[in-house]
Amino acid sequence: MKFVSYKVGGKETYGVEKDGRLFDLAGVHDLPQDLLRGIEVGGDFLKSVESVLKNKVCEIRSFTEDEVKWLSPIPKVKRNIMCVGKNYRDHAIEMGGEQDIPTDIMIFTKATNTIIGHEETVFHHEDITEELDYEGELAVIIGKKGRRISPEEAMEYVFGYSILNDITARDLQKKHGQFFIGKSLDTTCPMGPYIVTKDEVEDPHNLSITTKVNGEIRQSSNTDQMIFSIPTIISILSKGMTLEPGDIIATGTPSGVGKGYKPPRFLRKGDKVEIEIEGVGILTNPLQA
Repeated sequence: MKFVSYKVGGKETYGVEKDGRLFDLAGVHDLPQDLLRGIEVGGDFLKSVESVLKNKVCEIRSFTEDEVKWLSPIPKVKRNIMCVGKNYRDHAIEMGGEQDIPTDIMIFTKATNTIIGHEETVFHHEDITEELDYEGELAVIIGKKGRRISPEEAMEYVFGYSILNDITARDLQKKHGQFFIGKSLDTTCPMGPYIVTKDEVEDPHNLSITTKVNGEIRQSSNTDQMIFSIPTIISILSKGMTLEPGDIIATGTPSGVGKGYKPPRFLRKGDKVEIEIEGVGILTNPLQA
């Protein structure tokens, strides 16, 4: 299933995409009122939604995509977005050379204020940065609470997948000597359009991933190029920290970011960024003009 969150008639709601329409679930009796609560319910939630779509789909109101304002699938995240740095060999090299290829996983976070949805506008922040950059990534959404999760069990804790753009102010990142400020400007974590449940993605480690800026391909790779796999990431994160339903993990970006070009090709006002991941969707966001 492809879960979505959106606003229609000034009201936030959520549903599933089916045959090009968005079926509203918030008004269905006995279903949670938002997607995060549904994720927290777990497997029973998915079974209930499947039953509704099978037996009551004609009774549910639905909308075309152009009738709604997209939101991030989880509009209000509970915790910082967890991100894996330099998880593609070629990206590590373009950012610093062979010596930058990590032997241990690199983790940083983006603040909750960064989240926006498909087609929402990214602020340019021209008053504080001249080096705003894109990073197309596969996002993993945790489906159940867990700590000290083994790699062998890790995929049992996955609810689904989405697309995430880890927009970064490279100059702020360098200036402050850490990632948090440069990664946490308002609107710098577009995500969506969907959360695709894990049963619909046969192998998350074999998906093409492409980023375009104004229609030009900048990043073109495959998730099979990850250094640290999804089970490894989940296991390492959970060794001393409890993962919660709805947690978002960005798994890293391939080569082709703006900073990697010579000369660099950072985002400019009015640019449009499109990230496509096979089987997951296309995330599109304009920059403030």
